[in-house]
Amino acid sequence: MAAVGVLRSSGFLEDFGNLLGTVLEPTGIPSALVPLSVVRLFSNSAAVSLLLDLYKEAGCDSFAGRAASIIMSCTETVFYTMTVYFGAVRIKKKTRYTLAGALFSSLVGMTVGVLLARLI
Repeated sequence: MAAVGVLRSSGFLEDFGNLLGTVLEPTGIPSALVPLSVVRLFSNSAAVSLLLDLYKEAGCDSFAGRAASIIMSCTETVFYTMTVYFGAVRIKKKTRYTLAGALFSSLVGMTVGVLLARLI
C-alpha cells in the first residue's frame, strides 16, 4: 500500500491511466479502471483503496463504479497468489505457464466485468 501511495501522490498512476485510457477509451473502457486493474494484480488492499477513491469521484452507481466492482470480484492478485502458493511448495523456477495463464484469465475477467457493467 505504501508503494501505491507513492505512485498515486507522484501522479504516475493518473498519468498511466490517462495514457492507456486514450487507447482504451474507444473500446468503452473508462480510464479510471486502468490503475485499478494494474494494482489489482499486485495488491488487494491497495486496489480496494483505489476502488473507494473511484466510488468517491465517480459514484457507486456510475458505469465506472459498477465495472470496477465486477472487476474486483472477477480477478485475483496474480503475483501475490503465485508467490504464496509456489513458495509454500518451494517451486522457484518452474512456474511454466502459470503466469501467462493467470494474466490471461485476469484480462478476460476485466473484459467480462466491463461487458457485464454495460448490460446492467
